[in-house]
Amino acid sequence: MDFPHNPSTNSPSSSSSTSSSTAHHPPPSTTTDNDPMHSWWESVSKQRSRILSLSSLLPSDGLTLSSLADSDRPALSLLSSPAAYSLISSALSSPSSGSGSDPLCQWLYETFQSSDPHLRLLVLSFLPLLSGIYLSRIHSSDSSSLPSLAGFEAVLLAVYSSEAKSRSGKPLLVQIPDLSQPSLYHTPRNKPVNDRSRQSVGVLSPPLEPHLAVKSTKRAIIVGTALDCYYKQVSQMPAWSKLEFCKFAAAWAGQDCPCRTKFDADDHDHNENGNGNSNGHDRFFREDSRFSNGTRNRDDDDVDDEDDVIKDVVVEMDNLGINKEDAENLEKKGVRIPLPWELLRPVVTILGHCLFGPSNSQDVKDAASVAIRCLYARASHDLAPQAILALQSLIRLDKSARAAAKAAAAAAANTSSNANTPSKAKKPEILLVSK
Repeated sequence: MDFPHNPSTNSPSSSSSTSSSTAHHPPPSTTTDNDPMHSWWESVSKQRSRILSLSSLLPSDGLTLSSLADSDRPALSLLSSPAAYSLISSALSSPSSGSGSDPLCQWLYETFQSSDPHLRLLVLSFLPLLSGIYLSRIHSSDSSSLPSLAGFEAVLLAVYSSEAKSRSGKPLLVQIPDLSQPSLYHTPRNKPVNDRSRQSVGVLSPPLEPHLAVKSTKRAIIVGTALDCYYKQVSQMPAWSKLEFCKFAAAWAGQDCPCRTKFDADDHDHNENGNGNSNGHDRFFREDSRFSNGTRNRDDDDVDDEDDVIKDVVVEMDNLGINKEDAENLEKKGVRIPLPWELLRPVVTILGHCLFGPSNSQDVKDAASVAIRCLYARASHDLAPQAILALQSLIRLDKSARAAAKAAAAAAANTSSNANTPSKAKKPEILLVSK
């Protein structure tokens, strides 16, 4: 590479002239760097440039993205646009997407490298769709004939590297509560002892190692770490992004397990019988005659009953007050994939937000409710104790929240009906006074 040459020589005259010239010119002012209006305009210009470049990559309807680029908040406008989501989703879902030469993957990669937080948020919003398509193709039956997915992997590695840099080589830790110490919710029976050595610390995620490629042995930790980065911004994600995630999570669990509704049925029997020792997980294999020792016995009749599995799910979701269309649509995304804890942990964490986030729509909550039941059935057959405990807690909280909401709605309906019912006029009271 050629570097520019300095025309000055080493003579005293040239050095003196140079020093004198620099002495008469003060350093440039930095007021523009501290001007918030200048920073805002620079951010908007950068967002418009990236969105206009995106419009040139999509096959049609580029005018939609161009109009979004002219808004005051281009990235956020694109984030909340259903038409833009449909365009990008179709491009990412095409059979030829995800290769190393895919221009859309290159756009996502370069946009995430930007320092603008809104542009990075825009890329993260498509992470559920991108990771869902990537994992489904990798673990599909005909994965050997698929083209290279280097484009998808480049985006995942960019997000992984960003998260690894933010952690600075440190693990994610959590303080495990010590019941011997008082808290807001309890007072220990014995006198508490201030012994710091008894404090327990759990490791949510080990220190992240740098990776230059996605290897099969590191795929789960790379995708899981990318989902951790998504979870940090999940409260700002649009509803369509969370719905995509819930649909893929349900499909990753597998579509041929009829026991995903057993938990709700067991709780129903538990309430009717009044037996406090009943456990939904313990009764999975006993009540379903199509499972033996955790392995499904596929007879000819079982193959004919595959459609009945989805019907059972839809009926159970209807009993919980969940939209039937959401339960049916969840059966159409992705394929069954391996679910190690490195990948399942962030999935369960995100689903917990989708269930109980105060700003989430009812569609997102219903889709998450279906997904956690699918994952609970999968964890029960995989005998994954961490996943079983976490998902069982989410299901119980979901059921109690829905029961409370249903009771509140019924009480409100009774109150309104009582208010509209005319009341009979009371007869005037007659007081008898004796003389």
